[in-house]
Amino acid sequence: MAEQTPSPRLLVLGAHPDDAEIKAGGLAEIYRKLGRDVKLVSVTRGDAGHHRLPREQLTRIRREEAAAAAAVIGAESDVWDFPDGALLPTLELRERVIREIRCWRPDLVLTHRVSDYHPDHRAIGQAVQDASYMVTVPLVVPDTPALRRDPVVAQLRDDFTRPCPFRADVVIDVGPQVDTIVAMLACHASQVFDWLPYNRRMEAEVPGDATERRAWLRRQYADRQKGVADRFREQLRAAYGAEHAAGVELVEAFEISEYAAAPSTDEVARLFPTTKS
Repeated sequence: MAEQTPSPRLLVLGAHPDDAEIKAGGLAEIYRKLGRDVKLVSVTRGDAGHHRLPREQLTRIRREEAAAAAAVIGAESDVWDFPDGALLPTLELRERVIREIRCWRPDLVLTHRVSDYHPDHRAIGQAVQDASYMVTVPLVVPDTPALRRDPVVAQLRDDFTRPCPFRADVVIDVGPQVDTIVAMLACHASQVFDWLPYNRRMEAEVPGDATERRAWLRRQYADRQKGVADRFREQLRAAYGAEHAAGVELVEAFEISEYAAAPSTDEVARLFPTTKS
């Protein structure tokens, strides 16, 4: 009897407690629906993301919110203790990433690009890039057994064009996952109903009623997605066919890192399952 291949495991290394849900919540839910293991990590404790709450209180709140969001899909959650707004691609951070990848043994790692707007995003993106390959070197971080093969690394979509624009190697229609994505985002109440509206100067638009808030959040998510599907329509047609692609409005897109394991076409399909497949 042929040995079964273990189901792929997904690790998302976001800079802040809501980053994974915003950019990869749909893929994470697809993994869980397939019975695959998912872990959502916030590298910082998210303690700078508010305009009223003190850092110590916000740290506790954001840990609770991250755990609640992961629980929506039955994923694992972890919030590291690096300070929000002050993350740097230090050796300490790189070694923490190496240990996490070696211990959790993901097949796919998602993180930010080094061209992203936020310095914390750039820092973890650089740290993951620097940890790639090093996870296979036994004398680097020798207290944790090295891997024989590094995982595939992919980067979360952003809209920035300099020094290089995002390249959509993989696109996924997440329309069927939108209710779950919004449910996960709603768990981050300190952010989606408080800090982000304040930061975007639109706090007066947030409804007071809980049901209306959820509907408002869904509209906000969809509005911020406007144009993304059109931007990647050609890739959607290649992935889903012209008829399906024409109706897609909500997408997640990922760029395969050239600094980690290079996946085959079959492996890409295995690591990035779609609702079509």
